[in-house]
Amino acid sequence: MNQTCFGRRQMLGDSFCGFGSLALAAMLRQETLAETKSSLGPKPPHLSAKAKSVIFLFMAGGPSHLETFDPKPLLNALNGEVRPTEFGDAKYQFVQKDARLLGTKRQFQPHGQSGIEVSDLFPNVSNVIDDIAVIRSCYGDMVVHSAAQYELLSGRVMPGFPSMGAWTIYGLGSESQSLPAYVVMPDPEGALEAGQPMYGNGFLPAAYQPTMFRPGERPVLNLELPPGVSLNERRRTMDLIRNLNEASLTSQDLEFVARLESYELAFKMQTEAPDVFDVSRESEETLRLYGVGTEPTDDYGRRCLLARRMVEHGVRFTVVVSGGGSGNTQWDAHGDIEENHCRMAAETDKPIAGLLTDLKRRGLLDTTLVVWGGEFGRSPEAQGGKGRDHHNLGFSMWMAGGGIRGGQVVGSTDAIGLRAIESPYHFRDIHTTILNQLGLDQDLLTYPHLGRNERLTQLRGKVIHQIV
Repeated sequence: MNQTCFGRRQMLGDSFCGFGSLALAAMLRQETLAETKSSLGPKPPHLSAKAKSVIFLFMAGGPSHLETFDPKPLLNALNGEVRPTEFGDAKYQFVQKDARLLGTKRQFQPHGQSGIEVSDLFPNVSNVIDDIAVIRSCYGDMVVHSAAQYELLSGRVMPGFPSMGAWTIYGLGSESQSLPAYVVMPDPEGALEAGQPMYGNGFLPAAYQPTMFRPGERPVLNLELPPGVSLNERRRTMDLIRNLNEASLTSQDLEFVARLESYELAFKMQTEAPDVFDVSRESEETLRLYGVGTEPTDDYGRRCLLARRMVEHGVRFTVVVSGGGSGNTQWDAHGDIEENHCRMAAETDKPIAGLLTDLKRRGLLDTTLVVWGGEFGRSPEAQGGKGRDHHNLGFSMWMAGGGIRGGQVVGSTDAIGLRAIESPYHFRDIHTTILNQLGLDQDLLTYPHLGRNERLTQLRGKVIHQIV
């Protein structure tokens, strides 16, 4: 017999599961939205951290260790001779087997209390050498630009893997609510061989991709509110867009989540961050320190100064690129090592020294790790008489700040700069040391991808304990 009416208690009892499912759905919905809004929130490090942020001074194209931080008197003595067989073989991209050794015209002098020898290409950097730890025994696996750039930035020789910047903000999140967590400032000469994928988030969620600034005096366009639009009107527009989008949001739609976050970040940059990009607010002394307003240092100096301002406002990882386009507009000295490196060093020496000086006097160098280097070095043999070819078997990088013990040299190449022989350090060791200073454990900083837990270092890297 069917009942045609319900008592109050029976109705509530029969409806219990329905109300419960509605409540559960609402709770899960709120959890999804909370995850969406906090994907870039600050996270605690795995270990005790000495650095909170990183500035990577990317010398694209491959700066020569032989002309910068690794003096080789024997190479000069053997100038014009065939490489002695006891140094072994090397594979190059363009240098021929019968090529002759090429000495350097650069002069090296000891500087600072540490007495580290630095080339005369860097008269300003030599003044802050006591804050720098030079690693003369770096090496990589590839001798072509694109693959070497991928390995430098992501630890792999092919695209599709997350960069160290993406891994950093995946592990630590962002300390800024109004600026991107990860910024790349490219060279105005144009894109590099590996393109934007070398800076990318790879298989990590889209929220961890970099924000690419524009070269020039306006790194971010449209920061101002449109004429006739008030702040309240823009806020209401953003709230409407977010509410409409959240109506169909699922936790699995990571690309959509990242798009929502980018809209919100763009609004905050319009309302809170325009002053950060206005370097004219700096004192004349500070502008001169970076070389802003004079040539040839204005562009790189402006970007180094902006990197300092990014750090001050909680940006976690910043890449400042020197070199763009192709060939001689990078540190890619195939034709004439003297012309190329004198020009590139003149653009960057003063801004880099200014950055280290400015960070230190503001108390920021202690918590900001500054890394300098390119995707490889240059060959001891001459290419075409005056140039040097790509060289991945031994080259120099350096680190400063962020808990790094400066004023020392780590490792060495052989007597002609052909191969790293004492304490050789692979790119994965550079990555491991960077993570270590940020308080990130390479074995814990993982992400599941295609059935395995991937990490930045692929094979296990080692911390360069001498400098930390």
